[in-house]
Amino acid sequence: MNNFINRFPLIAPAFLRIGITVVYLWFGLQQLISPLMWVSYIPKSIVALSPVSAQTLVYCNGAFEIVFGLALLFGFFTRVSAFLLAVHMLDITLVVGYNAIGVRDYGIAIATLAVFFFGPDLWSYDTFLKKPKEEIV
Repeated sequence: MNNFINRFPLIAPAFLRIGITVVYLWFGLQQLISPLMWVSYIPKSIVALSPVSAQTLVYCNGAFEIVFGLALLFGFFTRVSAFLLAVHMLDITLVVGYNAIGVRDYGIAIATLAVFFFGPDLWSYDTFLKKPKEEIV
């Protein structure tokens, strides 16, 4: 049992990376499936400055979260993906402000920053690419 528990620190970063990715993928898919549900979250000042509609901004945001969420899920460009998603989520946190949603988004951003700080874990594609060819066989 101790041997099993002693392995937890080795797999914890992968669990965090995969778990936080599920959140980004869920929100990204929801925005692509039902963009009108998300339009009200975009500040009117952003829509006024944008050459595209609020619905298009939601589509772009959803696509961003899906693309970089998938990269993070597979551990492909782990640090880049985590950094971009964390900055994105911190921006959303600032826009939403101090309330239940903002605090939740802040937690998601900090968890994503932790993935950025750790970098590629044992189960990431980035780690697989760095292994010498004789270790893979």
